[in-house]
Amino acid sequence: MARLAQTPGLTDVQQSILETVREFVDKEIIPHAQHLEHADEYPADIVDGMREMGLFGITIDEEYGGLGESLLTYALVVEELSRGWMSISGIVNTHFIVAYLISQHGSPEQKQYFLPKMAEGRVRGAFSMSEPGCGSDVSAIRTKAVRNGDQFTIDGQKMWLTNGGYSSVVATLVKTDLGADTVYGNMTTFLLEKEPGFGETAPGLTIPGKIEKMGYKGVETTEMVLEGHTVPSSAVLGGVDAGLGRGFYQMMDGIEVGRVNVAARACGISIRAFELAVAYAQQRQTFGKPLTGHQAIAFKLAEMGTKIEAAHALMVNAARLKDAGKRNDVEAGMAKLLASEYCAEVVQEAFRIHGGYGYSKEYEIERLMREAPFLLIGEGTSEIQKTIISRGLLKEYKQR
Repeated sequence: MARLAQTPGLTDVQQSILETVREFVDKEIIPHAQHLEHADEYPADIVDGMREMGLFGITIDEEYGGLGESLLTYALVVEELSRGWMSISGIVNTHFIVAYLISQHGSPEQKQYFLPKMAEGRVRGAFSMSEPGCGSDVSAIRTKAVRNGDQFTIDGQKMWLTNGGYSSVVATLVKTDLGADTVYGNMTTFLLEKEPGFGETAPGLTIPGKIEKMGYKGVETTEMVLEGHTVPSSAVLGGVDAGLGRGFYQMMDGIEVGRVNVAARACGISIRAFELAVAYAQQRQTFGKPLTGHQAIAFKLAEMGTKIEAAHALMVNAARLKDAGKRNDVEAGMAKLLASEYCAEVVQEAFRIHGGYGYSKEYEIERLMREAPFLLIGEGTSEIQKTIISRGLLKEYKQR
């Protein structure tokens, strides 16, 4: 096993899961990722394989048919999947966040209804906060739900739904005028059910089509248009009594685990970039010796490996804090910030080591160069992470 990005203290079960996933990545994902990514083709066979392995239910409690594993286990699985192809981790990530939200905040009826089907992968989840007019500024969302007796009617437009087409349930943050003192107390999360596919997939709910992207292909990213979409009050995450006006706080809980996930993705891509670079540098001859014989290249590899170790350690720490029931907003922000920034740097150095060949679509590093920038934006930009980190630290170290 490679020396980089090892995790001490794992159980035999965790190690067995990771070994199985690593073998799956090497045999079923890496050999096909280039073709699928360039064709922007949905990886149906790979998804079926993940479903058979139980990965869609990895963190769902055993009583609902899942594996009941920790956030750390999930993050390490995501790291392995991203090492193969980041789009694969995207397919399970939003599903995982929705399952987490239902597990943590859902009513007993919602847990019983959704989680068994989600554990099997029969029902897939998507996650929606952003809108065309706002991204990081969640307070500016305009999609609104109006209550009418035991129903709510929702109107608005949501943006950047990963799995927007293939999903059957979308955890959606909207405004609800409840007279709260802050805008955040006037937000509610709804579990919107729909048919997989594009077009009007439920009355008043339309998924227009795929958004074309520079990278992160294979997995669909979509908009969602809501025009008079009516849902029962049971669609409120946690139920009306517990969930109305709690949407922002529920979503932020989900975003914390999502940031650990993005950090894990960044680690996985960095590891793959290093693997490609160190292999190429030993094979490629220049000036009568391998690239690794040149100090400039050897030093690049040393820096890349060090950055991977640092990012992996922060990611593992953030996951373990969450698993222990402790607050991890600052630590998750640090992990996401460092891992995503380092990922961009590691991938670019691997690209430079490849020289002109790195610009060719025949080489895997070209794909990683288009995937890495997404991690600087997804689940909050680096600037948002710095805001969260600085606020948390200033609160902790406030002068008395």
